[in-house]
Amino acid sequence: MIAANVVENLKQRFPNEPEYIQAVSQVLATIEEEYNKHPEFDRANLIERLCIPDRIISFRVSWVDDKGNVQTNMGYRVQHNNVIGPYKGGIRFHKSVNLGILKFLAFEQTFKNSLTTLPMGGAKGGSDFSPRGKSDVEVMRFCQAFITELYRHIGPDEDVPAGDIGVGGREVAYMFGMYKKLTHTWSGVLTGKGLEFGGSLIRPEATGYGNVYFLVNMLKTRNIDIKGKTVLVSGAGNVAQYTIEKCIELGAKVVTCSDSDGYIYDPDGITKEKLDFIKELKNVERGRIREYAEEYGVKYVEGAKPWFEKADIALPSATQNEINEEAAKALVANGVIAVSEGANMPTTPEAI
Repeated sequence: MIAANVVENLKQRFPNEPEYIQAVSQVLATIEEEYNKHPEFDRANLIERLCIPDRIISFRVSWVDDKGNVQTNMGYRVQHNNVIGPYKGGIRFHKSVNLGILKFLAFEQTFKNSLTTLPMGGAKGGSDFSPRGKSDVEVMRFCQAFITELYRHIGPDEDVPAGDIGVGGREVAYMFGMYKKLTHTWSGVLTGKGLEFGGSLIRPEATGYGNVYFLVNMLKTRNIDIKGKTVLVSGAGNVAQYTIEKCIELGAKVVTCSDSDGYIYDPDGITKEKLDFIKELKNVERGRIREYAEEYGVKYVEGAKPWFEKADIALPSATQNEINEEAAKALVANGVIAVSEGANMPTTPEAI
């Protein structure tokens, strides 16, 4: 297997999916040498079977807004690989969602899940619907319409979706409720449910806490303590919130938080009280992070990411490709000694 040739072939077959091609390029470059020690792999064409999804489900989602108008969005599920277990991966609701991004995420989810040593395959799904600015009832109608199309392709032994950007406990609850109604079953088909109806303890905290634990172990290899360090965090969703929470608990000072509109910079650090404000703002009021700046009188930078501020540590916790080459150079110039990734592949190849 010559990785460059495989990637070029995939580019020709899928010319409009740059994110997917990026993920494949990054992974194949790291496994090429080991793969080529096994000629039997080539005879079975394992590399293409690994790179190309098992199946892709796409569908129209029609739903009714609060004015009584029928709206339409696209829905997708990329079931990438189930060699070692049922498909497993999040559902993302965001205006940026397209097939190339979901194939990118499903591909890397396959490897990420395998590294847990649990019997899980890889998948990803979502829609270009954005919950932002929608009422609870509109979000409910959309989620019910979405799962009405998807339910026949998922199940506890087939495909187990979870949350992602735009899909939290509220959205999972709406989808699970409709799944129960359609199938007449109560089964573990969606993770990220509330504790009251089958959710798991510490599930909301797991990704953010886990990223900080990984960071702590990274620092230990250099005999560095996280206590007292200044930290940049991107995002303001589930991963970012619990990343900030654990950093505070371990004595670090988190000075940034962001959403798709911009970021806040709080030189005094985000305290437990301020984090509670962020949780209320994002999880209940569905507000924007600039409201934090208005509440606490700190700097807000519109349309930018926080990677150009001075700090010791950077924890990208928002989305893919958020640290590019320019941002990486700024991090190094501003004294950052460690980057630990909470988001899905948030660093571009050029930045690495």
